[in-house]
Amino acid sequence: MSGSVLIRVVSYLSRTSQFLQPNKTKCVNIRRPFTAKLQGEGQIRPLDGVKVLDLTRVLAGPFATMILGDLGAEVIKVERPGSGDETRAWGPPFVGEESAYFLSVNRNKKSIAVNLKDPKGTKLVTELAKVCDVLVENYLPGKLNEMGLGYEELSKVAPQLIYCSITGYGQTGPESHKPGYDSIASAVSGMMHITGPEDGDPVRPGVAMTDLATGLYTQGAVMAALLQQQKTGRGLHIDCNLLSSQVACLTHIAANYLNAGIEARRWGTAHGSIVPYQGFKTKDGYLVVAAGNDQQFMKVCKVLNMNDLAESPKYKSNKLRVQHRKELLQILSERFMQETTGEWLRRFEGTGVPCGPINNIQQVFANPQVAHNGLILEMDHPTSGRIAVPGPAVRYSSFESSKPMPPPVIGQHTVQVLRDTLGYSEDAINQLLASRTVTQNKVQ
Repeated sequence: MSGSVLIRVVSYLSRTSQFLQPNKTKCVNIRRPFTAKLQGEGQIRPLDGVKVLDLTRVLAGPFATMILGDLGAEVIKVERPGSGDETRAWGPPFVGEESAYFLSVNRNKKSIAVNLKDPKGTKLVTELAKVCDVLVENYLPGKLNEMGLGYEELSKVAPQLIYCSITGYGQTGPESHKPGYDSIASAVSGMMHITGPEDGDPVRPGVAMTDLATGLYTQGAVMAALLQQQKTGRGLHIDCNLLSSQVACLTHIAANYLNAGIEARRWGTAHGSIVPYQGFKTKDGYLVVAAGNDQQFMKVCKVLNMNDLAESPKYKSNKLRVQHRKELLQILSERFMQETTGEWLRRFEGTGVPCGPINNIQQVFANPQVAHNGLILEMDHPTSGRIAVPGPAVRYSSFESSKPMPPPVIGQHTVQVLRDTLGYSEDAINQLLASRTVTQNKVQ
């Protein structure tokens, strides 16, 4: 071990030693600090040594646990034997036997196939909870309690466990019994009300933004809970839900109503408080221009060769431009239609006015900045062959993401986890396989 690494380890142990003194806290069963595998200078990932028991399906939960896996956590995904995660069947398109949907949010995970209707299956999950740091689930409130796998039950045998629940509406309250679906939560939370053409119907966002926002909140909450766990030695219960996540993301729209009584409306690509700040149709596509202040508006007029607009008393300030929105946008729209998107981008280059094309997905992944940012992640899948998915959104200076594990096939790691994580004997594993409590995929 190099001197610098040794200094860091000693410093880390000295910081955490206060949590290991029995007379400093009344907590019992205090966990040792996470054991991280040293991967060379500067290559310790934040969650190396952390075990996550993943009882989630579909999108919000798997998205969150995938990010935890990207950061080094060992994620053990518990699936239903036979069908597994519902999104495995959400196609076309399929890549081999796996749906592209499932492949997009399940890298860096091990899959074990366990029958939770079998008492031996729930016992197995309980044993995994005892050796894991985090459990993430997205069952209806009370469902896992019926199986003996609720927070109250597991916290008794695994007091260190961070138990994170993802639901549609929360653990309690008048709508807590309802299942959580992105489209419904998007509607109930007001997200659809503010999304769509100005004079058109409400529109569902092109991706499940409510699910994804909940996944991001979940990942952040788990990271905070891990810090709390290090301070106290104990776990806690986290309540994440689709409704709360999306309402919290209403930000200024919510504040406009709560403080000024202003009801929101749909604006298409436009902004309710800034003009011009929207998409414009060009000769061959669309361009978004965002003039956030008066100086930028003057620059827009200069690029368009319409300096008279900048000098007009009706458009001198943003407040006036909002007041005369319709006639100003009509004039700008007619001008933008006269040139191609590429020509407008060339003219705006270097002016300081924020602008960009509305790309289709092919254009997105042809963008050199997208490639430079590592957003095309390729892996060799055991049955689907070479696959590509969106890569991690965040980069870190002190470590790089190691070679990612491809998304697993159902039950690919059942025997491995039983043997290596729980220490089951070959005879015990064979008995579970024979009784169909667990299943092992032929791909290992």
